[in-house]
Amino acid sequence: MKIHPTAIIEDGASVHPSVSIGPYSIVEAGAVIGEGCRIESCVRIYANTRMGANNRVCHGVTLGSEPQDLTFTPDKARPLTIGDHNHFKEGVNISCGVKSEEGTRIGSHNYWMAFSHAGHDCIVGDHNIFANTATLAGHVEVAHHCFVSGQVAVHQFCRIGAYAMIAGVTGVPQDVPPFALADGHRARMLGLNVVGLRRNGFSQAQRSRIKAVYRLLFKSGLPRDEALSSAQRDYPGPETDEILAFVRTSQRGLISFG
Repeated sequence: MKIHPTAIIEDGASVHPSVSIGPYSIVEAGAVIGEGCRIESCVRIYANTRMGANNRVCHGVTLGSEPQDLTFTPDKARPLTIGDHNHFKEGVNISCGVKSEEGTRIGSHNYWMAFSHAGHDCIVGDHNIFANTATLAGHVEVAHHCFVSGQVAVHQFCRIGAYAMIAGVTGVPQDVPPFALADGHRARMLGLNVVGLRRNGFSQAQRSRIKAVYRLLFKSGLPRDEALSSAQRDYPGPETDEILAFVRTSQRGLISFG
């Protein structure tokens, strides 16, 4: 274990012997840091944080901090659970949970750029990118392979579907469906995240099927249930199943199209 002499590791913290910890960082009692993690300078890892292997935590990051919730008291704190191979750039802040027993959950292979933030009880999957100052309010769910651009603000309880991209300086007040490209002062769906789909190996046939499903849902004029049934019948496939499951379980409604 390589720990700078100015770092503070409280009694009761569990730190794997392979971990390195830089100057002036603090790991509180109760925190767990897994194999191969690299903790840089002036980082604070709070007591309820559980971190997997090979994460990099850059200067000034705070993980598992008190949520920005006026009703919070320390006895309500719930875990922040982090997977493997995440990269947290300078000034990132992730809150611990407060409302659910599982707390805040971050998957693996996510890239958090400088000063991005996830609030309490967020659920984030794998292989997502959050650009500078991207902000997730409490209870936001982000699937996998999403790109959330700089200065995006996602309202609490919203969901971001898999392979979606949200353009910079966008406010997201409702759910963003899978594979979509969203933009606007209040986010609108402009089309598909074509670049992201190509990068992740989606074929032309798959992209065409996704486009056809969204055209049917948003442009056909059919009642929602009828449009969903038609999409299931006319464009069968795993992408269709994912879109329809997302739409059917939406609590806040979907962003508008166009």
